[in-house]
Amino acid sequence: MKRRTPVLHRLGRALAACVLAAVATVVAVTATGGAAHADGCYTWGRMLSSGMTGEDVRQLQIRVSGYPGYGARITIDGAYGPATRSAVIRFQQAYGLPADGIAGPQTFNQLYALQDDDCTPVSFSYAEWNRCNSDWSGGAVSASTARFNALVSMWKLQAMRKALGDVPLYISSGFRSYSCNNAVGGAAGSRHLYGDGVDLVGSPSLCRLAQQARNHGFSNILGPGYPAHDDHTHLGNSAGQSWSAPTCGI
Repeated sequence: MKRRTPVLHRLGRALAACVLAAVATVVAVTATGGAAHADGCYTWGRMLSSGMTGEDVRQLQIRVSGYPGYGARITIDGAYGPATRSAVIRFQQAYGLPADGIAGPQTFNQLYALQDDDCTPVSFSYAEWNRCNSDWSGGAVSASTARFNALVSMWKLQAMRKALGDVPLYISSGFRSYSCNNAVGGAAGSRHLYGDGVDLVGSPSLCRLAQQARNHGFSNILGPGYPAHDDHTHLGNSAGQSWSAPTCGI
């Protein structure tokens, strides 16, 4: 029995060391970015701030793309520049978080609460954005690009929804292939063909939707008073700014 005691002591010390190492790892990770929270979509592993680059920055940019400020847009390039910092601040302010422009545990936890396992924001889905076909093919860009463009636009709508008081937003049309676009008489260069175009109907009013969209990164806003848009507000992400909703003062 005595001969076994050193072995048990060694096993005990080894087990304790493993436990301490695991605790230290969790503490260290939490201190540097709050990644102890594992998310089904994406988990950040470090705190993010100005000057940093990487895929984790790009993932953050996607989710705060709806907070660029009036008439502005965020470039989703994986570089944490002034525009990204400002968007993070606006996001933090919207959710009552310390608004320091640094993405840490509280910011990440709020983002985790807002995203589903497929990375779409909780209030929108790929299924409602694409009623044209199941594989996102046949548009003006590749299927993967159309799907990605839709994802970014969904996050912009999520920000817009929050600003409007967390009211539901009703999508009548999202992605379209050329055949789907032709079938409904869509414009030849419609943003629907790129995946980022979306038509909203119902409440809030069409003018309220068009007016609010100016703050959430949409460069293409067409609404009441623009030809064939008196029954919906269209939002998209064209290369240049194109806003026209004369009835709404836009």
